[in-house]
Amino acid sequence: MISIQVKQLTKQFGNVVALHGLDLTINPGELFFLLGPSGCGKTTLLRSLAGFYIPEKGQILFGNEDVTRLEPHKRNTGMMFQSYALWPHMTVAENVAFGLHERKVPAEEIKTRVAEALASVKMEKYAERKPNQLSGGQQQRIALARALVIRPRCLLLDEPLSNLDAKLRLEMRTEIRRVCKEFQLTTVYVTHDQKEALSIADRMAILESGHILQVGTPREVYKRPTRKVVANFIGETDFLTGKVLSVDGDHVFVETTVGRFQGVFGDPTRPAAAGAEVTVSIRPECWELHRDAERKNVVTGRIGDSIYLGEVAQYDFVTANGTKLKIFERNPRFVDGSARGELYATVEPEDVVVLTD
Repeated sequence: MISIQVKQLTKQFGNVVALHGLDLTINPGELFFLLGPSGCGKTTLLRSLAGFYIPEKGQILFGNEDVTRLEPHKRNTGMMFQSYALWPHMTVAENVAFGLHERKVPAEEIKTRVAEALASVKMEKYAERKPNQLSGGQQQRIALARALVIRPRCLLLDEPLSNLDAKLRLEMRTEIRRVCKEFQLTTVYVTHDQKEALSIADRMAILESGHILQVGTPREVYKRPTRKVVANFIGETDFLTGKVLSVDGDHVFVETTVGRFQGVFGDPTRPAAAGAEVTVSIRPECWELHRDAERKNVVTGRIGDSIYLGEVAQYDFVTANGTKLKIFERNPRFVDGSARGELYATVEPEDVVVLTD
């Protein structure tokens, strides 16, 4: 297992700066995700790690080795592309063995390592088939085996599940995590799929316009976004504009357009003083609906449109001043029209995230 360090990495394409002096440390054996909207720089960073792009400034370290200007084939990374890039005229076994032949590995060792790699992804029965005889999920497993067979120092995955249907994506999420942990591989995984990242990542980085906005575990990034763009990108949220009334230790009191809230700063290193304009972020599932108001952080309103999904209902909650809030209620009680009327939506202070950007 190796660590990966990126130090002040800058990459340009003509006059366009794709990466702006990035600093990032990925721990040995970590399954690390790069997320962000199209054009944010996540694929540029991944291809820089692979050696396909040479940065204008900065360093890339694999362990203690500086690989910034090392050729891709000398970095010993396993790369898995979105398209899988399997050779159609080769059998499964020949596709997996391709990288070993290029490295002049002895024939008997190639045979052993190909068999081990196919077994690790549960595809040993398909060794003599051609790629066009496999399903999308099976092709994905073969591409993964090909990346693993060279025994890479790290594994680089570029949106590997984007071509699969929803059911296969769910299955392969678990499979990729199992393989990465079984082989103790430091893995960097690019995706725009938030659920994919939240479900299997050890940690993740959110990028925008070539900058890293936040790094943390899935729970940290989801529960405590440090910026509005992060809260908006990862999951759904209600945003309310407000003004800081006071700060008391870890808690901040904010007056918003729908009422007064007690909450916490998303980024404790950038607190705001009394009088500052801020944005409050509250996840829809954090709200609770009640018939009485004997609680903190209370908003009065009525249910407008609703969508019943069995275990959960999604409401448009219309407040007294006409503001619409998204509220998700588990084990729904208020979907029946006869039960509607004035209700009170409440939220715990730790779920009220105050953003100062």
